[in-house]
Amino acid sequence: MKPHVPVLLDEVIHALAPKGGGKYIDGTVGAGGHAEAILNASAPDGKLLGLDGDLDALELARQTLQPFGERAVLVRSNFTQIKTVATQYGWIPADGVLLDFGLSSMQLANPARGFAFTSDSLDMRMDDRTELTAAEIVNKWDEAELADLIFEYGEERASHKIARVICEYRPLHSAHELADLIERTVGRHGKIHPATRTFQALRIAVNHELENVENVLPQLAQVVEQGGRVAIITFHSLEDRIVKSFFKNNAQWRNLTKHPIQPTYQQTRENPRARSAKLRVAKRV
Repeated sequence: MKPHVPVLLDEVIHALAPKGGGKYIDGTVGAGGHAEAILNASAPDGKLLGLDGDLDALELARQTLQPFGERAVLVRSNFTQIKTVATQYGWIPADGVLLDFGLSSMQLANPARGFAFTSDSLDMRMDDRTELTAAEIVNKWDEAELADLIFEYGEERASHKIARVICEYRPLHSAHELADLIERTVGRHGKIHPATRTFQALRIAVNHELENVENVLPQLAQVVEQGGRVAIITFHSLEDRIVKSFFKNNAQWRNLTKHPIQPTYQQTRENPRARSAKLRVAKRV
């Protein structure tokens, strides 16, 4: 398995400008790539609090950050609990917060998770403590509900056709069954797999992604000190719109990125999954 390549790594470090003695929070620590860079940049005594609901990700992060000893504190928690966890661990006020809402290569590569088109599973939970799975949505929701979900969260124009064929051929037991069915139904044009938008919609619904983004943003002003910064990486337009609107309409924040920072051509060549990433940065005023 290829190691996870942190998206927009240099840009994140430039945005947060970590300093010695600073306190930083990575609310989506993943395999620890961004966290490692933040700790290196804040040497010798900067500290990082890392949150993630994914137990496998936390184990990888522990291995990555082990050389930093007590400078790194890792907690199994969803980023929506950022204020509670930061308070509990004495991390308020923090100098900066990073939120990266993307999937890691590790999650995509694990066939048991059901995120990849070739997976034998149809799970798609980022945290296995939650109950709803993609399999339940695909096999139990009625056609109208499926079509609305795929259109709203996947922005998929062929949502009704896809929902109809899912209901016709279910039960479906794996991601590759679903991906193949969608490809046969709508055809393939270009490099992007025709099931991409449907998979996005299912993942958003299973993990309550949009609700979680809306939940965490108001907490940030209570976590970050005045003059502190927040860096947020989104991977689809629905999340990006929420973040953009929040920073635009809240006087507590000054938006430092009029236009989102996106990966360079070279970065997307090295890490194709980064192609849709957008980084927005704001300063608490």
